[in-house]
Amino acid sequence: MLEARELTKAYRSHVALSQLNLCILPGEVFCLLGANGAGKSTTIKLFLNFISPTSGEVKINGLNPRAHPAQTRSWLGYIPEQVSLYPRLSGIENLRYFASLAGESNLHRQRLSDALKQAGLPESAIDRRAADYSKGMRQKVVIALALVRRVKGLLLDEPTSGLDPQAAHEFSRVLRQLSDEGVAILMASHDLYQVRQLASRIGIMRQGVLVETFQSMDVSHLELEQRALQLMK
Repeated sequence: MLEARELTKAYRSHVALSQLNLCILPGEVFCLLGANGAGKSTTIKLFLNFISPTSGEVKINGLNPRAHPAQTRSWLGYIPEQVSLYPRLSGIENLRYFASLAGESNLHRQRLSDALKQAGLPESAIDRRAADYSKGMRQKVVIALALVRRVKGLLLDEPTSGLDPQAAHEFSRVLRQLSDEGVAILMASHDLYQVRQLASRIGIMRQGVLVETFQSMDVSHLELEQRALQLMK
């Protein structure tokens, strides 16, 4: 569903990503580990068509997002490290607004409310102003947006950064649910524990190069920590 072929991004003499080859199937959770500047965020931005590759290509469900921007965008959801909502709008009002921007208009309140509950937002918060929301609650509104849109792929950049353990656990629960429903998930993270628990496959990046990939089930948490630290030196 998400595919990179010899994907490269350079900024003058600096190569941010070098010849990445990657394929993430429906229902698979692929987690990228790496130090800051390793190329994780660059990879996600290329899949989202936020930036153009220097060479190589991205495929979303078989289509190049440069040639088919509207169609490929409709298949993808994105959760950045910091989620911004309109503070004066409630959770359900934010969801309705962002869904309408994505072409999902005239949605019944029940469907929006059900999506927010499915994402883990407390029922008491649905009609509260987003100005009072925690980071985890804001993320749940964006997850609800992915549920409403029925995305085929979900890209996440450091989504559990700053979350307390309970919020991180709830976040992982919803991602597993989306994976079970066939959504292909690409996540960049520093959180080794969450990565070990959530990922189908893990990739380690260093200086723009994907240096190793392996199945999550093949390593313990300690082995993952040791391997990541060794490869990221």
